[in-house]
Amino acid sequence: MAAPGPGEYFSVGSHVSCLTCLGQRLQGEVVAFDYQSKMLTLKCASSSGKPNLCDVILINLAYVSDVEIINDRTETPPPLASLNVSKLATRARMEKEDKLSQAYAISAGVSVEGQQLFQTIHKTIKDCKWQEKNIVVMDDVIISPPYQVENCKGKEGSALSHVRKIVEKHFRDVESQKSLQRSQAQQTQKDSALSS
Repeated sequence: MAAPGPGEYFSVGSHVSCLTCLGQRLQGEVVAFDYQSKMLTLKCASSSGKPNLCDVILINLAYVSDVEIINDRTETPPPLASLNVSKLATRARMEKEDKLSQAYAISAGVSVEGQQLFQTIHKTIKDCKWQEKNIVVMDDVIISPPYQVENCKGKEGSALSHVRKIVEKHFRDVESQKSLQRSQAQQTQKDSALSS
């Protein structure tokens, strides 16, 4: 292993293998190491099996019984990719607005069904907001409680038609999910009755 630099013990890009106190062997490429906290960050093969993805694991070396350097990186690691700060700021702002919207719905006393429908619509149409307990989509369609297809109001046209289809599909999916859960519960009851 190369001589440690200031505050560094593992070279970024090196391949290491660690044995945890639970007997689990973890192996991967060093992404970062903090000497003060003894935290090691490894990039490993994806647990999902997808070749274009990877897992990132944080390891507290206080709980590792053995660390073995498989391949030490001696050359300088490539520079980090630049970040699009404006894109990240926009994403953070949108996430904040989404969370505030959810908080508003809860504080306004919107039903769970209404909140779920809002989330479903928002996945497809981002221009979606709350107006008291009503869902307003693209400033053209208003969905009032109890948030069924017949509660969709607006100027007749493609926007209203599209929103009605989303609402209809949402409730179809919710009902099929409930049916599946009921059948699984019934099967579990039958299985437990048979094993008794």
